[in-house]
Amino acid sequence: MAFLLFWWVSFSYGYAQQQNGNLVQITDMLKIKQMGSVALSPDGKQVAFTVTSIEPDAAQKNEFKYVTQLYLQPTNGSAPARQLTYGTSNSTQPTWSPDGKQLAFVRVAEGKAQIFLLSFAGGEPVQLTKFKYGASQPRWSPNGQQILFTSGFALRELLADSLLNPGRDVPRWSYEKPGFFQNEHLKPTTSKANPDGSLAEIRTYLDQNEKDNKAKVINQLSFQEESTTSSSINLSHVFIMDAKPGATPKDLTPGFVSSSNAQFVNNGQQVVFEGDASAEENPTRALENSIYIINANGSNLKTLVSKKGFSYNGVSVSPSGKMLAFQYSPVMQVANPVLAVMPVNGSAANMTSIAYDRTKSNLTWDEKDRTVYFVSPSNGGFVLNRADVKSKKVAQLTDFNSGVNSFDVEKGQLVFVKTEVANPNELYSANTDAKNTKRLTSFNHDWVKDKKLSQPEKHTFTNSKGQTVEYWVMKPTNYVAGQKYPLLLEIHGGPTAMWGPGEGSMWHEYQYFAAKGYGVVYANPRGSGGYGEEFMRANIKDWGAGPASDVLTALDKTVAEGWADTSKLAITGGSYGGYLVSWILGHDKRFKAACSQRGVYDLTTFFGEGNAWRLVPNYFGGYPWEAEHKAIIQSESPFTYVQNITTPLIIFHGENDLRTGVIQSEMLYKALKILNRPVEYVRHPGATHEITRTGNNRQRIDQMLRTYEFFERYLR
Repeated sequence: MAFLLFWWVSFSYGYAQQQNGNLVQITDMLKIKQMGSVALSPDGKQVAFTVTSIEPDAAQKNEFKYVTQLYLQPTNGSAPARQLTYGTSNSTQPTWSPDGKQLAFVRVAEGKAQIFLLSFAGGEPVQLTKFKYGASQPRWSPNGQQILFTSGFALRELLADSLLNPGRDVPRWSYEKPGFFQNEHLKPTTSKANPDGSLAEIRTYLDQNEKDNKAKVINQLSFQEESTTSSSINLSHVFIMDAKPGATPKDLTPGFVSSSNAQFVNNGQQVVFEGDASAEENPTRALENSIYIINANGSNLKTLVSKKGFSYNGVSVSPSGKMLAFQYSPVMQVANPVLAVMPVNGSAANMTSIAYDRTKSNLTWDEKDRTVYFVSPSNGGFVLNRADVKSKKVAQLTDFNSGVNSFDVEKGQLVFVKTEVANPNELYSANTDAKNTKRLTSFNHDWVKDKKLSQPEKHTFTNSKGQTVEYWVMKPTNYVAGQKYPLLLEIHGGPTAMWGPGEGSMWHEYQYFAAKGYGVVYANPRGSGGYGEEFMRANIKDWGAGPASDVLTALDKTVAEGWADTSKLAITGGSYGGYLVSWILGHDKRFKAACSQRGVYDLTTFFGEGNAWRLVPNYFGGYPWEAEHKAIIQSESPFTYVQNITTPLIIFHGENDLRTGVIQSEMLYKALKILNRPVEYVRHPGATHEITRTGNNRQRIDQMLRTYEFFERYLR
């Protein structure tokens, strides 16, 4: 009997360990590999793509780094993916030569991104560019003899560059430095730096202090980057060069404007690109973008499409080099961009708009110039669509339960990266109708296939505006009927983001909490993307009550299913989701514990400290100092109701997050501490707004574990 007891205990322990091993663990996040930059060979038989993995950092104990390398895969699946690049530098942006014999790609050399050439005849990659400002976005000419690229630099560098600015010119637009009305302070000076000298010498001395980063003198409207403030104006130009190492690049777009996304047209005789709509407006104020065409020798610059108050971008050239696809949208408005096509040799009068009420990305022509493929967020999925240029009809090619990321089309072959519940990221092939799908890679499949996963169940309801709101419910992974479980309400950011089974960034977090015995419910409330412009604009001047009603209705309907323990409800969200968490806590007492991540809590302060400050006038009609808008900006700020928050709350913010700004979280935390409320505040050093997506991996794990641990203090 003792032996049998020992055997049963051993068996039960081993079985429990096996079961736990089949659940998603926190460190499984480190196993997820992301594919991207899909590029089909000209004959459609091979696909080059990038794979980003998370690997231990040999230089730092207990740290992990992101590594991106190029892979090659036959599109018929006849052989496994083959790694093309190695080493410590990431390799990105693979681009096939027209004859299919070479790949151009980008990786860092001596601190700058440069273009390399990899020949399939053999040998190591050869560095093509050694441009002092770096090079990216390589594009081959149709004959394979030239390459376009984009390079970025600071205004200060351009002013001093004798090759790019031989006339020592200064911008026509105002630098906006008070007291200097003709940009005279930007002109070269022969004065020596001397703090005790003349006014000119004092100015030279002060200028040197700026160069040595002893002072940031800010004159620009946009000075907040993602992780720091900057007094510099940065520009980008398009360059052309022979596709031979040692060739000299030529600046096709000189001057004090920014240009990018250049592509050859008309058999390589001309180049189209997108850039600033005006050379007269300070770039930090400019929101309008135009599309231009120029001869490949740098002559005869013309504007193809431009309109006051609009931005034109995402330009894509058809394989024949005769047609363009692009998007346009009004600036400073909440709106979905419009898809448009036109002949390269035409004008705005020849432009055809194709109605499709979703945002669009990665516009890609078919080989016969007849259709344009693109991806759109829609109803919980990232859907691959195809627009027929002649009929102006859009066909949906993939479903709402998955998400298509990077893709390419060539010679009747479609290759794409897909996210779904069963696999967070993998490469697939199909025909051009997205039928006969075949999985090509197993980067995640091999470890995910043995995991026990929670499957989201889709539901809908009609909100107070008569709109259909979609939400998803995930039961705990080891759910047993008749038992009660904690329930976690997850809220997305944006506010125009969209969550669903096809959204890859939340795959691990949802599965982790479900594995820990939590139910998870998430919704796309009014204001979300993926449901059309009317739905996306439904939270204008209503960031709080309306969207809160939608996510809480999703929670209520999940509770009504009967398996959730109403004494163990939790809530979390990031960015705008952090805003909505704090808003709800100021108006609702049902939650046992809460987590708010990198949120916005006071809209007036956010206007001043966040680089996403334009959300304030875009959504609330004006600025905090304007009497007609002051009241709503205050009433829509969660901080206005901070005295009502009694729910235990953990607050996260990246130390270097300037998208929303750390003062937001400091205000919320300090107020709650003064009120003696249960609150904990976590700052992650060096982290930006992207901490949970592309941030330091120890910090990503830290934030998720701290959220779980905090919830457990109150829910168990």
